[in-house]
Amino acid sequence: MAAHRRLGTIAGIALLGLSVTACSSAGPVTSAEVLELAASTRTVDCPNSPVDPGGPPGGGIPVAKTVKPTSTRSSTVIVPDGPQIRCGATEVTMRQNIVYASPTVGGVRHDLKLDLQIPRTKGPKPLVVYLTGGGFLRANKTNNLAQRTYVAERGYAVASIEYRTTRTGSTYRDGVADVKSAIRYLRSQADALGIDTDQVAVWGQSAGAYLAAMTGATNGREQFEQGDHLDRSSDVQAVVDQFGTHDLARTADDFDAETRAVYMAPNSSINAYVFGPDSTRTVLTDRAANRAADPATYLSRSSAPFILLHGDNDHIISPSQSLIMLDALKAKRVKGTRYVIKGADHGDLPFLGDPEAGKKWSTQKVMGTITRFLDRELRY
Repeated sequence: MAAHRRLGTIAGIALLGLSVTACSSAGPVTSAEVLELAASTRTVDCPNSPVDPGGPPGGGIPVAKTVKPTSTRSSTVIVPDGPQIRCGATEVTMRQNIVYASPTVGGVRHDLKLDLQIPRTKGPKPLVVYLTGGGFLRANKTNNLAQRTYVAERGYAVASIEYRTTRTGSTYRDGVADVKSAIRYLRSQADALGIDTDQVAVWGQSAGAYLAAMTGATNGREQFEQGDHLDRSSDVQAVVDQFGTHDLARTADDFDAETRAVYMAPNSSINAYVFGPDSTRTVLTDRAANRAADPATYLSRSSAPFILLHGDNDHIISPSQSLIMLDALKAKRVKGTRYVIKGADHGDLPFLGDPEAGKKWSTQKVMGTITRFLDRELRY
């Protein structure tokens, strides 16, 4: 996200004894201040995420020189103006580094962890599992703290998870299995954590959006179920898909020829995540493998409703990808809505020297579109 001051707030009576609290108190609070704050809630800038060293794109993730205009057919255009999101209306507790699965990769055990934010309000909370981007190369669960906190403050338990990537020689099958493992684990701990096990959404951005789409499309299918808690369901009730790819062979369709060639080269990050390391196969030439990796292949009446959001100026994932997925949803009669964010690039882009780019994604207008979708699918 664009830089924000890491400020704190207290809504009502101050919390004591919490190890980590999003939007927590910035300093000591006197009795008089407690009484004053109890009468009114203060909002502050949402907390910034720590910087991920060497973060995306990096590691061979190309950035297009040119982007074709995207169609807005069957879509709603959002002009991302107006105020930015604010935090502090609700106290949120964070539990960090919870191990949810320990798969073995190449004979080595990998503990996969999650961070869980839960608002301090009464009753079980609908669960939103957040999947960060990272070009299939990395999955830093500390990313995007501001937007995660904003969603949590609106009454959701938000779990940001690690998942396996090409860095461990893993493929998309492993990544999807990890997401489903996290959902099953959280359902198994629902009573202790205060989660509503009947109401679960996946929310992904970029590579995480691809895994979110695969997770929501494969409700009821067993081929991606691995690990523990197999007596629990991994089905989800909603998918938030932000600037994700779907038909991998067409990821760079909207870009210049040089960028398309880099994306489709053998052992690019996309091909490595489909075929594994050191393979010379590509999704462009192996159509069966591309179909197997496409969430549209698995859509059925059991699939979850989708919301798709994409910037029309995305230089990393072709904007037409979300329209391809919308058409697939309609063909299978799965509920889906596409929003085109006017002038927006690929999420938060300070690594491209544009610290202002992320602000289009953190407006109340855009984030409110997401939270209204979650409210509609998980609360009513």
